[in-house]
Amino acid sequence: QDDVQLWLSHVAFCKKWNAKHQLSKVFSSLLAIHSNKPALWIMAAKWEMETRLSAENARHLFLRALRFHPECPKLYQEYFRMELMNAEKQRKEKKEFEQAKMDLGEFNYSEEILNGELARIIYRDAAQKIKGVEFHLAVLSIAKLFDFTQDLQKEILESLQTKFADDPLTWDYMARRELELGSQQSTEHTTKQMKVSDMTQREERCSAVFEEAVKAVPTEDMWKHYITFCLERYNRKTNSGELKQKRLERALNAFSKAHEASLLPEALYKQWLQVLLETSLFEKAVEVAEAATKCFRLSVEMWQMRLQVLIQLKSDDVTQCFEEAIKHVKSKGSLPLWSLWVEWSEGTKSKEDTEALYQRSLQSTTHAESMAMKEKYLDWSYRTSGYKRARKVFTSLCENRPFSLDFFRRMIQIEKEQEPCKMLHLREYYERALREFGSTDPDLWMDYIKEEQNHPQGKAENCGSIHWRAMKMLQGDLVEDFVSKYTLLQTGHL
Repeated sequence: QDDVQLWLSHVAFCKKWNAKHQLSKVFSSLLAIHSNKPALWIMAAKWEMETRLSAENARHLFLRALRFHPECPKLYQEYFRMELMNAEKQRKEKKEFEQAKMDLGEFNYSEEILNGELARIIYRDAAQKIKGVEFHLAVLSIAKLFDFTQDLQKEILESLQTKFADDPLTWDYMARRELELGSQQSTEHTTKQMKVSDMTQREERCSAVFEEAVKAVPTEDMWKHYITFCLERYNRKTNSGELKQKRLERALNAFSKAHEASLLPEALYKQWLQVLLETSLFEKAVEVAEAATKCFRLSVEMWQMRLQVLIQLKSDDVTQCFEEAIKHVKSKGSLPLWSLWVEWSEGTKSKEDTEALYQRSLQSTTHAESMAMKEKYLDWSYRTSGYKRARKVFTSLCENRPFSLDFFRRMIQIEKEQEPCKMLHLREYYERALREFGSTDPDLWMDYIKEEQNHPQGKAENCGSIHWRAMKMLQGDLVEDFVSKYTLLQTGHL
């Protein structure tokens, strides 16, 4: 009984076979047991409304649901929607009867229901219990789907503006509303120029409301809404260069003002820089990147961003900026900066400088982060100076814990690329790797056994002792995993 998924399968089955009477019983039993799940009440009420066309039953279910969940916004929203749908349905019926000049005597259409009065009562009741602007906005967006709810929309709007005058979401809604309140020109004779001019005016009006909003509610959140709006408009496609330029200016202006007010969130600096780089405003980008690292000195992302800008512009200040970044950022979390630094150095500096930088990074990062740097160092040594150098680096790092499994796997891979590939060296790498990861990685043992079996210099007689050691070292369920893989290998299935 407590398996909701099983109930839902039963519901789906009844719907498929159109067993309406049976489905009513299923919903009834389901809600008796799972009355604590609002979504199930909504599902049952929607079925009553949409399939059985019974607003009365749906209403009854919603009212029962609200007894269990008196403060559930979703229930109120769906109940509100249901009453408006019912009103719309009755309005259409009445209109059809009137057009057919039929006598409405036996059909009693209540004016209150037709005008959505029941929905208004639900809204008022909910507004007293549910706090927060989101609910009002959700209900308003539902009301806007029906063309007979002008008065209701007006009431919700007024309530929004009085109760939540200092909430950024209210301002955001009021501003964006200006976009919808377009001009009432007839659409037939509008030229492209007129459309552009109309859109420009609407965006100006939106912007004016946002400008007022950031004065009335000077918070990070409010600026975030304003800038999000500016970026949305800027990213919209338009053939008008003039409109595109205006949108760009508005966005950059909003970024600057928020920064001056020290209310620009960290994530938005990144977007500001993107816009500046896209539009080739490089000097400004350098300036903004520097300002961002002053505001967020400890943020690795901000330093990374600034460095990427300097690298992209081939600036002379890259090294100095890396030094500054490493000084400010704690060693924990500095891995992205070291990775960026060595990558940049590989492309622009001498081998000796890059070598020194790798050595320095191993000392400066935390133990956990140094593992990634060791992999990079080994890989770079092999790429630039060949096998002998890579082996030397591997040997020098071998006693310097901790290691990652990929570090050893990379060295094994490098050895295999050599002509001839020496089994003696492979054994050394596997043994070192097993010392670190032998108790947790059955695949490593399997690879070692396969190597002994398949390598021209391998010794098949060693496989037994490797198997025996694996069984002793591996822990818990890993032993079973290893045994099944080994059996598959023995029978030629792996």
